[in-house]
Amino acid sequence: MRTGRHWSLRLLSSLLLLGCSSALAAEVFSYELGEGLDIRSPGGGYTAHVDLRTQMRYTQFDYEGADSSDEFKFNRIRFKMGGHAYREWLTYYTEYDFPSERLLDLRFTMSPSDAAQFRFGQWKIPYNRERVDSSGNQQFVERSIVNDPFTLDRQQGVALFGRLWAGHAADSWYNLGVFSGNGRGGSGMGARPLLLGRWQWNFLKRDLGFSQSDVGYRDKPAGSLALAAVNWRGRYTAYSSAGGGELSGFAPGDDDRYDVNQAMFEAAYQYRGFSCQSEFHQKHVRDTAAHTDTDLAGGYVQAGIFPHALWQSLPKPLELAARYAEVDPDQAQGGDQRRETTLAANWFFNGHRNKLTVDFSRVTDAAAAPDSRQQDRVRLQWDISL
Repeated sequence: MRTGRHWSLRLLSSLLLLGCSSALAAEVFSYELGEGLDIRSPGGGYTAHVDLRTQMRYTQFDYEGADSSDEFKFNRIRFKMGGHAYREWLTYYTEYDFPSERLLDLRFTMSPSDAAQFRFGQWKIPYNRERVDSSGNQQFVERSIVNDPFTLDRQQGVALFGRLWAGHAADSWYNLGVFSGNGRGGSGMGARPLLLGRWQWNFLKRDLGFSQSDVGYRDKPAGSLALAAVNWRGRYTAYSSAGGGELSGFAPGDDDRYDVNQAMFEAAYQYRGFSCQSEFHQKHVRDTAAHTDTDLAGGYVQAGIFPHALWQSLPKPLELAARYAEVDPDQAQGGDQRRETTLAANWFFNGHRNKLTVDFSRVTDAAAAPDSRQQDRVRLQWDISL
């Protein structure tokens, strides 16, 4: 672990040195508070945009039948740098988290055309919208309870993707990828690599990027419908920003223990301050050592509205949102469902780059101990990019 951290820090230092070298030769060197640092070399052959972002979060927990507790922490402190090198169609992006000392993203993309783009490295693979949406571009303080059992998070691999028939009735994105299946920072590969396929239809002929809330009050509606599927065989049944891991109730395995299939349907829409999105997941895990099969299901729906869009006398930066999520960790059993209901309010000082969020959640777990089945949670968070 220590060696891996030192390697990540050395790599980050090298990237910073590269950025500084570009700055020394730059014709354009600009910084605006809240918008990040922009660097451009003579002739524009090299560019870099540098961001620092953090989340300051206060949380109060209240379990049924127990005293409440609270905490304050810097939830994320992120360094981000991206741009292009040599040619505008050759781009790079890196992201590093300081509290955990983790290199999160390091990816390179070749985009000779919109329809055919090639990427390699480590990044959040585009399986489902909620996970690909940056933690800084969300309506709520954190993602739903659906995220943990179904996300694929960051992986190392290669992908071919692109946008087809832009502006026409069949306007779509496709994404095909082959990944190690060992998660962020993982080494080697399982018995069968993680294979990903995703198709997104922009049914209103406009692209809807991976970002929640209609902060810009779109004057033309944008929406998408997507299907995705994935398969792998290896040691892990779940993933997070920490890397590969296990679903609750599953033992650590070796490189060919778990055969996993997942599928997902997703919908999203934004227009004039209103936004909504939803996902529905199915997951099948075969334990080849124990000879057991487990089927999981889950999904969420969420919506947000800027009241100013309905009543202009109300403040424009205010957004209200609600979310409902449910997870069934084993469809063969009863009485083990988890449910979440969350209400939120956002105040945008500078879009998603500077916002204040407060949300209230009630999470129930039917399989938990009697005094832990219901949790009420209040969170207040300031998310700011410099």
